[in-house]
Amino acid sequence: MDSRLIVALDLPSAEPALALADRLRGHVRWFKVGLELYCAEGPRLVRELRSRGFSVFLDLKLHDIPNTVAAAVRSAAATGAELLTLHAAGGPAMLGAAAEAAASLPIPPRLLAVTVLTSMDAAQLSATGIDEPPAVQVQRLAALAAGSGITGLVASAEEVATLRGLYPGAILVIPGIRPAGAAIGDQKRVATPAAALAAGASYLVIGRPITQAPDPVEATRNIVAEMASVPAAS
Repeated sequence: MDSRLIVALDLPSAEPALALADRLRGHVRWFKVGLELYCAEGPRLVRELRSRGFSVFLDLKLHDIPNTVAAAVRSAAATGAELLTLHAAGGPAMLGAAAEAAASLPIPPRLLAVTVLTSMDAAQLSATGIDEPPAVQVQRLAALAAGSGITGLVASAEEVATLRGLYPGAILVIPGIRPAGAAIGDQKRVATPAAALAAGASYLVIGRPITQAPDPVEATRNIVAEMASVPAAS
């Protein structure tokens, strides 16, 4: 097991998600519950994973008015999720409200500000009206999050080394991870597990290379073996 691995349960319902989690027991501690699964099953799925001894990264990418996001943080905390995402692009008032809500809780989730999605490259970003490279926008949004009291960040492996240098104590969660030879799918900014960890990632989020593998356990073992080549930061 490598506790830096988060397997994305991007599956349509509880039955296959829980079956996969149980199959990977002993190999994986963390599982990500994203929009597809959360919309299908809701908080009970998170609670069920927690009751089975797993840690949960609740990837909802909250982005709304400050009061709504603060209330959502409090609701999400009640599920037992330990990591929770929100969009840094929501602005300082929203981020600050989320941080304040989390700080008021006895057992708060660690908030992670999503900077630029790994599915977006310069062309996709430009289509939204931002004509700067993704790396520049990532640094801008990371600074906004840090200034609002949120030091957990989600970014691509292309930016992780810079972010680690700027924020040595931050939790850096890196999606878009693909083992050598794996299809990149709809991702644009990707890296191998070893490269992302060597650059300073705290956690790696890996989905399809495991969930769609003929043998998910073998795929996980191979990824963990690669991760083991990069020692965990002290």
